[in-house]
Amino acid sequence: MTLKKIFILSITFFLFQFFVNTNYAVEPSEILKDEKQEERARNISKNIRCMICQNQSIDESNAELAKDLRILIREKIIEGKNNKEIYKFLTDRYGDFILLKPPLKFNTLLLWFLPFIFFIIGIIVLFNHNKKSKQKG
Repeated sequence: MTLKKIFILSITFFLFQFFVNTNYAVEPSEILKDEKQEERARNISKNIRCMICQNQSIDESNAELAKDLRILIREKIIEGKNNKEIYKFLTDRYGDFILLKPPLKFNTLLLWFLPFIFFIIGIIVLFNHNKKSKQKG
């Protein structure tokens, strides 16, 4: 194989690894014996934000807090709690920020609209800066 082919294959491999993230941080000791309960736990875990990693779900995170939350969710499922009760417990304890998709409520309006507001402010600043630099030049 030529050096060019090796380079292309290695770049392809690394890009594939980068974009296809199938690793989950759930340890074998955490997995429930009942497949339906485990599937519920995984679905809930995929919707809960790791408070340490911020942009990862607790299903993907290796942080100790994420592990504790995964175990807590599994304990609640074993106790017979439904998904709504588990989400309510977590949001009562940690706030709506723990949800990867927080509900649109009055107290979460900033979470939803602040990125758009900053984007608009950034466009205005860039526009004004370009306008001033054209007037000087």
